[in-house]
Amino acid sequence: MTLRSEIASLAGKSSYWFLHTFFKGGSSLPGKITTKIDPDILKHLGQNYEVVIVTGTNGKTLTTALTVRVLQQKYDDVLTNPTGSNMEQGIVTTFLRAPKTKAKKPIAILEVDEANVIKVTQYIKPKAFVFTNIFRDQMDRYGEIYTTYQKIIDGVALAPDATIIANGDAPIFHSKDLPNPIIYYGFNHQDQIQDIKAKANTDGVLCPNCQHILHYHFITYSNLGSYFCPNCGFSRPELTYAVTQLGKMTPKNSQFDIDGHPYKIEIGGLYNIYNALAAYAVGRFFGVSPAQIDQAFSEDKKVFGRQEEINVDGKAVTLILVKNPVGLNQVLDMIETDSAPFSFVGLLNANYADGIDTSWIWDGNFEKLAALNLPAYITGGERYKDITFRLKVAGVPSDKHEIVPELPKVLEKIKQLPTQHVYVLATYTAVLQLRKLLADQGYIKEGMGQ
Repeated sequence: MTLRSEIASLAGKSSYWFLHTFFKGGSSLPGKITTKIDPDILKHLGQNYEVVIVTGTNGKTLTTALTVRVLQQKYDDVLTNPTGSNMEQGIVTTFLRAPKTKAKKPIAILEVDEANVIKVTQYIKPKAFVFTNIFRDQMDRYGEIYTTYQKIIDGVALAPDATIIANGDAPIFHSKDLPNPIIYYGFNHQDQIQDIKAKANTDGVLCPNCQHILHYHFITYSNLGSYFCPNCGFSRPELTYAVTQLGKMTPKNSQFDIDGHPYKIEIGGLYNIYNALAAYAVGRFFGVSPAQIDQAFSEDKKVFGRQEEINVDGKAVTLILVKNPVGLNQVLDMIETDSAPFSFVGLLNANYADGIDTSWIWDGNFEKLAALNLPAYITGGERYKDITFRLKVAGVPSDKHEIVPELPKVLEKIKQLPTQHVYVLATYTAVLQLRKLLADQGYIKEGMGQ
């Protein structure tokens, strides 16, 4: 290290210690301080690590968490950013807080925001990239899905020797020729060969070669599945790792086979099986056995904002982050399968980290939620008027729908709901705010989920 980088590291580590000792949190400020002193600090902090970058629209945080669990079955030193602080300053903080290790080449599994991939790869040459999916999300920041993918591959271009571990069911990840070695994962759980199209308002279903509408042998959700172009022959690549069978699925867990091996994860939703499959693919890439992966998947550790179940005065409150139409609709599909009575809480913010454009809620299938005829609905958050009106248009009855803008009052209302189980769907900053309230009142240990 240079003298400048040593001073920057010392300043960052000191600020991290101070924030976590006296304020119980702070994942980005130490990184901001460090990069202010030395803008090239990542080059020094990450040079001795085997780095895996996990990026994409949905599933980054859970894929990262599951991958860490998988690799910990074989490796002692696995560094990660568990709170989802996935921009440059948060990643710098991750390296600053890394414990000393005897390993010659410790592993770092890093969740990285799509637009920040290049900010990492200009300093660190990763061993692998993991691509989860790309859907419309925060269009004020990213634009359309093709713009988002370009941001990612601009970063990948700086690491042409790194292996890409990509979701083969996403057509966009097979749309450009890249020099990197590529491993594809996806679903091969259906024997029946069909010829179907995605719904009319689905993104990313044009053939990248001829712009014809893609067809599918089957669709898992949105634009994901076994796709092909009947016009020019473009089709899904051969999969290295695949879900070969789907078993019982509930809002709390999912059973499935990967390459003929049965697995179970303690989290619901078809979309989360993709995250587990990605973690499986990374594990196999690093030489972790299927049996070891099974052991990792069996651990029931909830991840920040991803189906955390929190006991609030006897109420089982399940907190789920939502941020775009595809993710929201998958969550609604999941909670629809719950056989027990539950109430619904929707919290909408529109800060920079959420995306300032709230129009995406109109592409969410809240009509499905209204059809469930739940005993109680609550809407709140800084943009409570938007989410309240959306549920009204969806058909949620006004006599069961309570409008509670302030989060402290929302928490009090949750305690009074008529059902023992409550689903809270919230945008990112609303999740942070609610978790801080829960921490302040002693329902969870810390507001940031660390």
